[in-house]
Amino acid sequence: MTENQLASIVFRLGMKVHRELGPGLLESVYEECLCYELKREGVQFERQKSLSLLYSGVEIESKLKLDLVLEDKLIVELKSVNKFEPIHMAQILTYLKLSQCKLGLLINFNTSLFKSGVRRVINGTL
Repeated sequence: MTENQLASIVFRLGMKVHRELGPGLLESVYEECLCYELKREGVQFERQKSLSLLYSGVEIESKLKLDLVLEDKLIVELKSVNKFEPIHMAQILTYLKLSQCKLGLLINFNTSLFKSGVRRVINGTL
């Protein structure tokens, strides 16, 4: 599947989770439910994937964890916050750069309308 196809699936399933649970729960609850739905769809993904980084030519093991990585193509960063802050966008942009992925979705489940809590982020360094 392409990045765009995966993003469409995540959006559809995220909307399903949001419709059923509504806003106001912990991020981990939404992650668990979204993973359940992804498994049901047969989408390959990794959850809480460790991300190492290259620093001064040396690979460094870091404490960075990506919420979801679908088919090594799409990064999904989940939030349950009052509103997106600049640090949230910086975080996913850095994850995209370090992972060499082209596309990311930043999803905030703590919104009354699901689509207003979704940001599509493209890696501009590739």
